[in-house]
Amino acid sequence: MAEPLIHLHKHTRREFRERMQSGELKACIIPVAATEQHLEHLAMEHDWRSVNLIADRVAANLAPQAIVAPSMNIGISEHHMRHIGTLTALPGSWLGVLFDTIRSMNHAGFTNILVLNGHGGNIAPCLGMWGQFQQRLEINLQFESYWDFLPKEVAEAHLKTKRWPGHAQEFETAFALAAFPENVRADAMQDQPDKEPLEATAEAGAAMIEAIVENVAAHVQKMIDGESVADIPAFHP
Repeated sequence: MAEPLIHLHKHTRREFRERMQSGELKACIIPVAATEQHLEHLAMEHDWRSVNLIADRVAANLAPQAIVAPSMNIGISEHHMRHIGTLTALPGSWLGVLFDTIRSMNHAGFTNILVLNGHGGNIAPCLGMWGQFQQRLEINLQFESYWDFLPKEVAEAHLKTKRWPGHAQEFETAFALAAFPENVRADAMQDQPDKEPLEATAEAGAAMIEAIVENVAAHVQKMIDGESVADIPAFHP
């Protein structure tokens, strides 16, 4: 049995056009994240790989209703630039590309669009502009960070530190151990001054990922069903 076609970039133009014309596709997920330092022990792709994993699993669970647009894997990471290898964008240029991506998917026919975030530095700039994005497009456009879909009771049952998301700490390290263990350098975890990542386990990561995917999928389904609709700020007279 063929796997569902969940990525926009894997479609031909005919395939995508026919799916949109049929009404089959009802929601678009746009993952945004970063490529930046994650202490000594995690690969720099962690944020964007994590959010893409969540987006992909959600779209697969909701198939054939949801599609994933290409990820923005550079984020707003100026605060990490003293660690070479980190990539960053200025907020204005980053928000411009994001808006153009959203506008393009709206032009394709989507009125339910979830921007799913995987990097803390993207939050404040997005929240500052989101009302204007919504006013411009007048659609069900939402911005959420994937870790906000982790229930408190699940997090506290599996995190020894009871803290999340953190930056390359127990939560993110557990996620990586469960989803892409090749990105975790065990020797570096032992050697670096920050020892909190040593608390992480793959079992905890797997449980938390499952809960996040379930809750994001439920949220997108509510968007599709008209039960979760963005409040568009009113224009002032």
